[in-house]
Amino acid sequence: MPWLSTLMGVSVLGALGVTLVRNDKLAKQFTLVVSLIVLALTVAMAVQFSPNGDKFQFAETHDWIPAFGVHYGVAVDGIALVLILLSVILVPIVVLASWHDAEAGKRSVRTYFSLLLVLEAMMIGVFAATDVFLFYVFFEAMLIPMYFMIGSYGGAQRSYAAVKFLLYSLFGGLLMLVAVIALYSIAGKGTFMFSDLVGTIQDVTTQKWLFLGFFIAFAIKAPLWPFHTWLPDAAAQAPAGAAVLLVGVLDKVGTYGMLRFCLELFPDAAKFFTPLVIALSVIGIVYGAIVAIGQTDMKRLIAYTSVSHFGFIALGVFAMTTSAGSGATLYMVNHGFSTGALFLIVGFLVYRRGSHFIADYGGVQKVAPILAGTFLVAGLSSLSLPGLSTFVSEFMVLTGTYQRYVVPAVIATVGVILAAIYILWMYQRTMNGPTAESVKSLPDLNAREKWVVAPLVALLLVFGFYPKPLLDVINPAVKDTLSSVSVTDPKPAVPVAQEGQ
Repeated sequence: MPWLSTLMGVSVLGALGVTLVRNDKLAKQFTLVVSLIVLALTVAMAVQFSPNGDKFQFAETHDWIPAFGVHYGVAVDGIALVLILLSVILVPIVVLASWHDAEAGKRSVRTYFSLLLVLEAMMIGVFAATDVFLFYVFFEAMLIPMYFMIGSYGGAQRSYAAVKFLLYSLFGGLLMLVAVIALYSIAGKGTFMFSDLVGTIQDVTTQKWLFLGFFIAFAIKAPLWPFHTWLPDAAAQAPAGAAVLLVGVLDKVGTYGMLRFCLELFPDAAKFFTPLVIALSVIGIVYGAIVAIGQTDMKRLIAYTSVSHFGFIALGVFAMTTSAGSGATLYMVNHGFSTGALFLIVGFLVYRRGSHFIADYGGVQKVAPILAGTFLVAGLSSLSLPGLSTFVSEFMVLTGTYQRYVVPAVIATVGVILAAIYILWMYQRTMNGPTAESVKSLPDLNAREKWVVAPLVALLLVFGFYPKPLLDVINPAVKDTLSSVSVTDPKPAVPVAQEGQ
């Protein structure tokens, strides 16, 4: 069965179906059903995945533009599989959370939910692409639905934020396009298939230039400091559901690209630029956390925490140890659940109170204890509290980095301390203390909102205590990736990376 094409096809056909439905309520219900079907199919595919089998599985390859060696090539390894699972889990949650978002702005409900399903297809495609040119197409195409979701359904400064997001992304995409074409020409293989291009560029200087073309595009997408400035505006102005997919999934394409393309296609250049990338990562960890502490807007605060978290992920990727690489991949998944929960709960607050600002809240836990409790769990996961899934991934990144780069690992731990400050201080100001007059009548989570938050909290808890199912899939793929870069662990990987506990 062509699993990956089926997943994308169901999402695209679902998007077309939504546009044909004339009733807004029916359109939302139809979108939810389609997203759940895609989730069920993805789980069915994942069950058949063999972690110790071929590197790429469920492969499909068809000629697309034969004259230039472009193929429709899709497949997954363990890294791509867990990121596709993250995507398809978040989409139905976002659909349910966004039930009234389009209505609140008096805009087309059907268009909004159709864009969600188109975006889902693009997200699956970008992680599954095994043809470099096809990857580039998905990399750029997924900007379109997100641009319209921010620009048409966002906050007061939505146009500015959407254009800034688009321009930054297009600039990075243009650099990558130049590098893709150069890679094709210099390799001389007459194909864009990833497996055929690995190991073809032997000249180190050429590798360095091509590496930069890919890396800058991925650093903007991630975003890695100092390429991050578009994210706070986009995340703050996007509707809550769009912000979840933007930060939870789309930004992961950047760190995924670093791990998949930068390391494997340009191994010598990756080693050469590793000190620079590690320095940028550590700066991003500390900078993002410090700036987050000073924010007065909750959505911008969460956006800056993500700048810090993406520093950890990039640090894990370029530490080039099994533990750090597996931790970075697991961090991509856990960050999606953690930050997704934070954005959605803040979205529920904004829907009730009409304000993003921390100063407009206070004492919410007295009038909405369930909302406050879930907000606390999501916040504690963001600061990587032991027992929650993000702790496992952050611990693996730091211990794996320490094996090879002691000083950066020690400095990065400062981010853990700062995370406690920005999360707990935000919680204290919004949920504790005297109940603000403006929130005394604020309702608690309703049944639909509980269904939105419950799966995310459950996943944070389950993978906090038992991450082995994910690590069993991730570890072989990461080891295979590092073997292509010809690096080995300086000493045996820590038990967390080996046992997944």
